[in-house]
Amino acid sequence: MVSTTKRKTSLTLNAEVLADAKALDINVSAVAEAALKNAVASARHAQWLQQNAEVFAAQAAWHERHGHPLADIMSAPGGSSWNA
Repeated sequence: MVSTTKRKTSLTLNAEVLADAKALDINVSAVAEAALKNAVASARHAQWLQQNAEVFAAQAAWHERHGHPLADIMSAPGGSSWNA
């Protein structure tokens, strides 16, 4: 089991929503941590896409000029799975 360091922080939340969560025995810290992990992953993905936009554009341009190197495989029976 991997041990992670936890750090206390302060959050400002809607009082009614917080009361409802406590009444339902929802672990607010766990929910906040999971949401924050998702937000960080999403932001990293968006940043990576932005940082690599020129490479993706160059690759798309190359495919426009030369075609896709796996075009024969992709158009063969079962090739539709390449687009999934």
